[in-house]
Amino acid sequence: MKVLGINAVFHDPAAALVVDGRTVAAAEEERFSRRKHGKRPVPFSAWELPVLSARWCLASAGLGADELDAVAYSFDPGRCAPADELGLDDPWDWLRQDYARRAPTFLAEALPGLDPAAVRFVPHHVAHAASAALAAPHPAGEDIAVLVLDGRGEASSHLAGYYRHGRLTPLAGQRLPHSLGLLYEELTAHLGFLRSSDEYKVMALASYGRPRFLPLLRELVRTTGDGGFHIEKIDWPALAKARRSEDDRLDPEHADLAASVQRRLEEVLLELAGWLYDAADGPPRLAMAGGVALNCVANARLAAEGPYREVWVQPAAGDAGTALGAALQVSAEAGTQTAAMPGADLGRGFTDAELAAELARAALPHERPEDLAGTVADVLSEGGVVAWFDGRAEYGPRALGHRSLLAHPGDPGMTERLNDIKGREHFRPVAPMVLADRAADIFEGQLPSPYMLFTHRVKEPWRDRIPAVVHVDGTARVQTVDPAAEPRMAAVLGEFDRRTGLPVLVNTSLNIAGQPIVDTPRQAMELFGAAPVALLVLGPYVVRRATAFPRG
Repeated sequence: MKVLGINAVFHDPAAALVVDGRTVAAAEEERFSRRKHGKRPVPFSAWELPVLSARWCLASAGLGADELDAVAYSFDPGRCAPADELGLDDPWDWLRQDYARRAPTFLAEALPGLDPAAVRFVPHHVAHAASAALAAPHPAGEDIAVLVLDGRGEASSHLAGYYRHGRLTPLAGQRLPHSLGLLYEELTAHLGFLRSSDEYKVMALASYGRPRFLPLLRELVRTTGDGGFHIEKIDWPALAKARRSEDDRLDPEHADLAASVQRRLEEVLLELAGWLYDAADGPPRLAMAGGVALNCVANARLAAEGPYREVWVQPAAGDAGTALGAALQVSAEAGTQTAAMPGADLGRGFTDAELAAELARAALPHERPEDLAGTVADVLSEGGVVAWFDGRAEYGPRALGHRSLLAHPGDPGMTERLNDIKGREHFRPVAPMVLADRAADIFEGQLPSPYMLFTHRVKEPWRDRIPAVVHVDGTARVQTVDPAAEPRMAAVLGEFDRRTGLPVLVNTSLNIAGQPIVDTPRQAMELFGAAPVALLVLGPYVVRRATAFPRG
């Protein structure tokens, strides 16, 4: 059975292809269009489809649209209600719903040969749930709990339930306007950042503050004892002065407010997950999705203090992941046995011949070293920054060693240096990647952590050895690297360890602020030409800055 999944209604449009229950391809539209998040989540953009990523998914599998058994669209307009009935200030939401109803026609126009009758609407939070539970690795026949929290779906902001033999049993949901995702979005906007985009900046800022508004927030944001929650209106200006833009000064009160909301979010998440554990008769594993599940600080606390033996978070936990979830859900409902996703590297990839052709076209002097790992480790150990482009692109917002900037974690000035290269705020941390078999020596928390979706405490002896990846609160957002899954990156880590005694590298996304992660060799070369990067790696090839751009 061949199912194409589509996410389009709100933000992060994406496409995914599932064939006979197995994930074949998945990619976000932003990587093709080069528009961050694909579009803004306003009703007037709901008609925009992930045409480029959908066509690529089909082409990568050698399929035509007429060969699809179904197209799964991750929003069901039949479940919507008028915005005013939901307590939302969104007077144009009816337009969003109308565009969604017309999606079968729009898709047929965008994908020639597609029968509009093949399009199936999948409820938004069901698509999120499937992206987590059906994609998570877990023993066959074992129940798995699923928790979805985001800004909004058709008429709700939350779903709690469990999957058994590929079938979802919902146990709770929260009707709008109550929404933990919208709460965090409101805070993001109040602090001068872009809502539905920069929430991760607020999470980073929270580490610099004191949660002094927590008692008030415990009164205003509370669980209801039935798997749901209630949020009263919050007078944000009474707590901290609004920032009109990112150029306004950040004061301690802003960090304190971020810390307070972050802490209350963690507490509510623990309460909701605990209720679900009891209601679902204690399944050992929890799968999570929805934009709130990208909050790695909250995830880490849930993994440490919650009742589950294991917590698994969909790498594309935001709306992009609903493209995959919708396709998996339709496959499962048709009786197809679905398989765990093979990894996050589901996007575009390029052959060695294609990479060589791009380098020749750009007239960049390059070499193919016999010892690639050693060559890269030499540059890194000497303090150089490496742009790393290898294999298929990642699905989701994290760079996981396929489109990355790599650097030395032992340099205390490296965080500031990388933030300058990328044009980012200086309070934002950079993350470590570590050899999987060494992770427990250095970090405390849920391990392995291949998708960088949890924070970990850095053990005391290591904090001074890898200062570039240690956040102000003593944590790091870790990616563990398994040599069996990522042999080339594991080899670099091994060679770097031999030279420095550190089995850790700085890993941050290969892009500059405000732009999507690099997706093609040409984009990688453009970044290399514009940023002070010592070495560009394209698959087996390397380009040295000193050779490519010799000083006169």
